[in-house]
Amino acid sequence: MAAEPRRTESGLPIEPVYGPETLAGFDAASRLGAPGQYPFTRGVYPTMYTGKPWTMRQYAGFGTAAESNARYKQLIANGTMGLSVAFDLPTQMGYDSDAAISHGEVGKVGVAVDSVEDMSVLFGGIPLGEVSTSMTINAPGSLLLLLYQLVGEAQGVPSNRLTGTIQNDVLKEYIARGTYIFPPKPSLRLIADVFQYCRAEIPKWNTISISGYHMAEAGANPAQEIAFTLANGIEYVRTAVAAGMDVDDFAPRLSFFFVSRTTLLEEVAKFRAARRIWARVMKEEFGAKNPKSQMLRFHTQTAGVQLTAQQPEVNLVRVSVQALAAVLGGTQSLHTNSFDEAIALPTEKSARLALRTQQVLAFETDITATVDPFAGSYVVEAMTDELEAAALELMAKVEDMGGAVAAIEQGYQKGEIERTAYRIQQEQDSGARTVVGVNRFQLAEEEPYEPLRVDPAIEAQQAERLARLRADRDSSAVDRALTSLRKAAEGSDNVLYPMKEALAARATVGEVCDALRGVWGTYTPVDRF
Repeated sequence: MAAEPRRTESGLPIEPVYGPETLAGFDAASRLGAPGQYPFTRGVYPTMYTGKPWTMRQYAGFGTAAESNARYKQLIANGTMGLSVAFDLPTQMGYDSDAAISHGEVGKVGVAVDSVEDMSVLFGGIPLGEVSTSMTINAPGSLLLLLYQLVGEAQGVPSNRLTGTIQNDVLKEYIARGTYIFPPKPSLRLIADVFQYCRAEIPKWNTISISGYHMAEAGANPAQEIAFTLANGIEYVRTAVAAGMDVDDFAPRLSFFFVSRTTLLEEVAKFRAARRIWARVMKEEFGAKNPKSQMLRFHTQTAGVQLTAQQPEVNLVRVSVQALAAVLGGTQSLHTNSFDEAIALPTEKSARLALRTQQVLAFETDITATVDPFAGSYVVEAMTDELEAAALELMAKVEDMGGAVAAIEQGYQKGEIERTAYRIQQEQDSGARTVVGVNRFQLAEEEPYEPLRVDPAIEAQQAERLARLRADRDSSAVDRALTSLRKAAEGSDNVLYPMKEALAARATVGEVCDALRGVWGTYTPVDRF
């Protein structure tokens, strides 16, 4: 009796041997094209890394703005090429540090930013005209972008020189992560306002990073990751077009964010399939004529969900393989997780080692010497085609439900991901799926490890800063600005202009979000599973 073939993370069979017959009828000209040309299977730029490597980012942020500022300066000194900011949970949810709901969470999973004063400290001594900054913030992404712009203005940096990305992808919050504030419809309106504002005011800024990473961390397999991410991307494009924008006016600034797992071959195929699908959607469905509108440019982060607290040094190997998959898949920027992140926030040493992993790949290997080394590989081309077909099937199901928002409201994507996550956990528990150091190759006794700890006094310090800010500012100016913001939110004006005025008057993140909550309400999901 023949043994069952191995299967990819997406459940597709992996054959023991691939040969020419696997690609019978494969048209390289139409399926691959040249690097930097439609359908961008081989990468979005003709030379890729042969001229310069990808942007090396390190995701960092913890405690107070001053502590995170010190970490950013360390990373820059060690050779990082772009900053990536992690915000604490209250900031992500639009609450101030002194709000009752924020108790116990201030500064824990990222940096606490309550006002323009915190943002000024966060980027103090860092020239915003020279660095590229990515901010992992969604529901209140517009606020953090405006705070960044205000700090740039204070530094004398023209807004047309600011470069970076806000994640600003609220749809995946309803699917996988949960840091939403407003219902989907006003959330999409806010995102369209960001597109319009940035085109006029911050033209080099990437207005959204449409994220599959968090879906993957919640349990999505590679086919689900790209299918649900691209379906969300389609919803954002439709929203912007419906708001009166021409697709080629905003689509070149769209970017994506994916995970990279240890299953190297499938991950390479996933990235190539995603580029090909997006190029076709933008060209054929939306009529995008600018090649930059058809490009799927993306940032990658290595898979945090695959890190283990047991034998944490083994994570250095995992992260190296994941980073290699991202580079061979053609990423534009990369964050490598620190080996100790399954235990706590990374230490300075572990963050430096994570960056050194990228630097070894870029400068000690030959993978940057040629573009798309896997082009024409029997196995990778077959996997790319199979993943593309699987993703398109899932995207068709989302369309049949009425699009990404309608499918979210029916619980479709969330339910599919949860079923996959449950199956993976069962496989790990039974031993059918090996996790080194967890269910095989364990140690009798783990070595002690001293993690980085966040000082709980930070919460009180942030509350004191907020009290001083509210005492020192012009309260009537804040009230007027918040009234203007509520009026814009009730109508159809772009809310970012009055929002910026409120933040410049030193309104807090929580106050601005509360003003919008009063108009738009909040979202409560219906659990259908």
